[in-house]
Amino acid sequence: MKFRYSRWDGTQKLDDLDAGDVLDALSDDLMNYGDLNAALQRLLRWGTPNMQGLEQLLKQLREARERELGRYNLDSTVDQLREQVQDVIDTEKGGIDRRLNEAESAESRKLIERIAKQRNDQLDRLPDDLGGRVKGLRDYEFVDDAARQKFEDLMEKLQKQMVDQMFQGMKGSIQQMQGQDLSRVRDMVRELNKMLEQRMEGRTPDFNGFMERFGDMFPPGINSLDELMEHLQRQMAQMQSLLQSMSPEAREELRQMMDALLQDDSLRLELARLSGFMQAMMPPSELSERYPFFGEDPLSMGEAMGLMERLQQMDRLESQLERGSFRPDDVDRSLAQQLLGDEARQSLDQLRKLTEVLEKAGYVERTGRRMELTPRGMRRIGQSALRDIFDQLKKTRMGQHQLWRGGIGNDASDELKAYEYGDPFLLDLKETLFNSIVREGPRVPVKMAPQDFIVHRTEHVTQASTVLMIDMSRSMFLRGCFLAAKKVAIALDSLIRSQYPRDSLYVVGFSNYAVELKPHTLPQLALNDYVYGTNMQHGFQLARSLLAKHRGNRQIIMITDGEPTAHLADNGKAYFAYPPTFQTIQQTLREVKRCTRDRIVINTFMLERGPYLTEFINQMTRINKGRAFFVSPDRLGEYVLVDYVSGKQRRRASSRRSRIA
Repeated sequence: MKFRYSRWDGTQKLDDLDAGDVLDALSDDLMNYGDLNAALQRLLRWGTPNMQGLEQLLKQLREARERELGRYNLDSTVDQLREQVQDVIDTEKGGIDRRLNEAESAESRKLIERIAKQRNDQLDRLPDDLGGRVKGLRDYEFVDDAARQKFEDLMEKLQKQMVDQMFQGMKGSIQQMQGQDLSRVRDMVRELNKMLEQRMEGRTPDFNGFMERFGDMFPPGINSLDELMEHLQRQMAQMQSLLQSMSPEAREELRQMMDALLQDDSLRLELARLSGFMQAMMPPSELSERYPFFGEDPLSMGEAMGLMERLQQMDRLESQLERGSFRPDDVDRSLAQQLLGDEARQSLDQLRKLTEVLEKAGYVERTGRRMELTPRGMRRIGQSALRDIFDQLKKTRMGQHQLWRGGIGNDASDELKAYEYGDPFLLDLKETLFNSIVREGPRVPVKMAPQDFIVHRTEHVTQASTVLMIDMSRSMFLRGCFLAAKKVAIALDSLIRSQYPRDSLYVVGFSNYAVELKPHTLPQLALNDYVYGTNMQHGFQLARSLLAKHRGNRQIIMITDGEPTAHLADNGKAYFAYPPTFQTIQQTLREVKRCTRDRIVINTFMLERGPYLTEFINQMTRINKGRAFFVSPDRLGEYVLVDYVSGKQRRRASSRRSRIA
């Protein structure tokens, strides 16, 4: 099979989510912490190898913002404006010199020289700061038409950029403005201030009437005064961020230039009132922050304002992604697509479908505001745990099971044999008829003889009853052992249900007390379930009572990381002491003797190799004749399942030998 790899161009489509893969990705987290909803949130946050999570999108977003900051020099915006104003001055001076050179008579030359000296003196006395120069040129009477046109074009362009930045969506209206005619803008700001004043006084403003008159000055989708205020706050924050991101010198020059642009005193007053209302009615925007630019590329005023808008969109998306694991629907997918591309949009679409995919597959169900695991989901987790353990067996070459000879038993196998005296008459008719035809030839009636008979071999199927005792003391959680123990319990339950349905399995958790656990509740055992104390005595008592209802092969598989530190006192309450007392050890060994008397085998899997634990387990195995293993948590599943299957084989072979004898 051949694959062709290419750069992402937006036409590719991510594979649909598989509910089983999603649940598999959740299972370890769920078993470790016992909270399905928290596991879902962490999956949204971190994703999987095949699905981007919110953290990967956050990383992409932050890298994109860092590229923008590392590319531009924001002070260059003021430098460019200063150069454009200087170009106007140079053009004017060039025009003055040209007029002098074009004078035809001495009398006209004297007049032009006097005017030229006056104009040059005015230009030379212009302040050094940008705002002062703009204000001076507004009062200046140009000699050169080209210089005048350049200045008017520059002022008109800057006015449009500044006002449109404050009231984004007004591009169409501003394009229709002639020169410095901002009267409609002034009327709009005045009416807006009236509405805000009415709101502060507790009255209901006529928002719909305002939008009928001035709605074309704003982008679509604004349906209330609150939405309009939020929009204006974002726009004003962009200008504030632009100023704060400059050096103090460049910031002051730009402020002065903006003041000089608004020669209309009434408009300047209305804008100041609007700013006051906004500050009083809405908290300062968290988007009004300084961006640390450290690049070299220059920016025009329009490009700088566009860059501020883009950076603040990144900030808004970052905030949404940071809380997206709690509210994935709040993440603006269109904004993510605009800033990060089509792949980000598709990843967010996948993340939003996680819960829906699991619900449709029947793995989880909604109970109130929370998600709960269903029996089907529990079976899937068990199958996944079993598969993980057997996959590890293949990698480590464990599990080469012994072979045994077939013998007399109860159940027919697929293997065939010639009939011998004493065999159960489980006849295979097809092979028997074939032998008869070969011996006698094809004729009717068919005559059969004893040597023609072919029967199924039988195997004696043993039944085993098992109690899996899991240490639930706090140390199991703190050492990271309990996840492995839970996984083994779930995998063993899945193995018995699928391969050995006649066997019985009970799960007992023990800490200061012992309690029977239903396998389907194991994934959601939480930290609150872990307490101090390792009461093996109570665990063995409970295990004996559970196994008492069964006959045949009975065993206890105990998983622990420490020696017994608790036992039941005469009053029935747990007594805890560490290091363990002599009484705790004796009470526990007494319960081991009772298990031995009842022919219950105890096999122990130790997850720590402490001297006290080793000594106790040695005493226990001498009494019970069971076996003990020291294993690391990551290999626990291999040993328990291999031991269980091997035990089934040993018991089966033993039954056959005794039956033949």
